[in-house]
Amino acid sequence: MGLRRRAYEPGHRPKLLIVVDETPECARAVLFAARRVRRTGAHIQMLAILPPEEGQPWLGIGNLMQAEAEAEANARLDAAAEIIRREAGFEPERVMRQGEGADVVRAQIEDDEDVVSLMLAAGTGKNGPGPLVTHLAREAAHYPVPITIIPGGLADAEFDALT
Repeated sequence: MGLRRRAYEPGHRPKLLIVVDETPECARAVLFAARRVRRTGAHIQMLAILPPEEGQPWLGIGNLMQAEAEAEANARLDAAAEIIRREAGFEPERVMRQGEGADVVRAQIEDDEDVVSLMLAAGTGKNGPGPLVTHLAREAAHYPVPITIIPGGLADAEFDALT
């Protein structure tokens, strides 16, 4: 089932993993996690997922597309980090990985023995909660850490009471 969790051993610190993407509900997950760690003393690891490479780059177009994807991901990570600094008072860890969403999330959890939970926000649109939430809900019974899904449509008063 992967690597043993060591987050509560000497020299380690528990981390909540948040996937930072372009969805509107992402900011809700970041805010929820920031307020949660303010109470628990854990840390936050933000993960930006870059699209997988597609075939051979032609005349440098692949490199240009990669650089653009990284710049967009960095901008999203910057915005999320600002929320975390404001709400929790520390600088979160930033990670960028390339690949398919669910595979990248699982690989990150398996590579970092201090990740103790994954936090995602569920979308409220007509297409359901989102592909990552849908996939992980099917895999939750076999996942290496607990998954917290934050309802994207949670009213502010309820949100504040929970965090």
